[in-house]
Amino acid sequence: MVARMSKRKVKLRKDLNADALFSSVRAGFEVISDHRSDDIEIPLADALMSAFAMFSLKDPSLLAFEERRSGDTNLKTVYNIGTVPCDTQMRTILDGVDPDCICPVFKHVFGQLQRGKVLEKMVFMNGCYLLSVDGTGYFSSNTVHCDHCSIKINSKTGEITYYHQMLCAAIVHPDFREVIPLAPEPIIKQDGEAKNDCERNAGKRFFEKLRTVHPRLRLIVTEDALSSNAPHIHELEKHQLHYIIGAKKGDHAFLFDYVESAVKDGLTTEIEYKDGDTVYKFRFINQVPLNASNQDLLVNFVEYWETTPKKALHFSWVTDIPVTEKNVSEIMRGGRARWKIENETFNTLKNQGYHFEHNYGHGEENLSVVFVMLMMLAFLVDQAQQHACQLFRSVWEKLGSKRSLWEKIRSLFFGFKFDSMKDILTALLYGFERDYPVILEDPPPS
Repeated sequence: MVARMSKRKVKLRKDLNADALFSSVRAGFEVISDHRSDDIEIPLADALMSAFAMFSLKDPSLLAFEERRSGDTNLKTVYNIGTVPCDTQMRTILDGVDPDCICPVFKHVFGQLQRGKVLEKMVFMNGCYLLSVDGTGYFSSNTVHCDHCSIKINSKTGEITYYHQMLCAAIVHPDFREVIPLAPEPIIKQDGEAKNDCERNAGKRFFEKLRTVHPRLRLIVTEDALSSNAPHIHELEKHQLHYIIGAKKGDHAFLFDYVESAVKDGLTTEIEYKDGDTVYKFRFINQVPLNASNQDLLVNFVEYWETTPKKALHFSWVTDIPVTEKNVSEIMRGGRARWKIENETFNTLKNQGYHFEHNYGHGEENLSVVFVMLMMLAFLVDQAQQHACQLFRSVWEKLGSKRSLWEKIRSLFFGFKFDSMKDILTALLYGFERDYPVILEDPPPS
């Protein structure tokens, strides 16, 4: 195969292309202690890198990955895998891996983005990044389960549903499609616990780990209205995290009544302007009690209306950021950017080739969680390329969709020999000549 190169090649950033990022991931896997003590035929780093490659290539199942395993030298050259395990070996090896051991690898990739100055454009306001946090489910079954599964029992039929969820967080910005996911926190039964885990407890664990990994990272957390409660806000304050959190009238009657009373007394600030047929209105007030039970917890309150002849939108948030006429619009944009955890993260994973809700293997210990963390790690590497690798962006633009991009990469990966992902993307961007296949045996007589 010979690629036809243009005279003007797309430049690559040294540490932020696929091959450099793959090397960083591999280096992170190398330092994870192997939980096995007996004869080790396949190194743990090879098993982890093989699963990562499966998610990086967007193989729809372990079976599909298994079909490419035999004799595929690209797994060794592109992903630096010494020995590729079969599907059974991969499940067995990874089932015993502690998912927390994978978290530092997210920091490796994040560090490369920091050193490459890529994150500078993601700063939102007051020198802080905007961190959108939300939970989602990724596994559900009436039969397959493990000791960590959460359990839901149908009150009418008695049917048991086993499921897994995780708390995800991503650095987002209202002006950019790209997100930077951090290591997720599984919402699973903890060791020795009989009750289901919950998003609130997972949040406590997540923020503890966040500050351990990124002790000085300046963040504004944006979340939905379920998080606008005193225990959660105190948890954010404990970790020096700013916040913009949704607030609903049905859940915060005291707060909204307090604001309405303040409106009558002329204590709120209101701004209204019109652009064409659209009317924009803000109302805000600082230092108001969150609720009747926590009147010592003072928050700043923002309401926003956006009205057109066809629809009317209304949003409201509580924040610890002092609200002014100059920054109220930016706070509104930060609150609305919370949806990027849904639109640019969960929807991408579910609908753009990642097969997020496919059961690659559940296992008896940690396999389900390990697989979903490796999928999120592959997503982080893709997002890093989308941020910083012009070659990746050019091929994506040429092919028109992520699904088409993954399909073309898999096709070349399976059909030709390559030394790097750079070569695959270069061939897709500039084109390549197809030669007749080399037949290994003499064909039968015609």
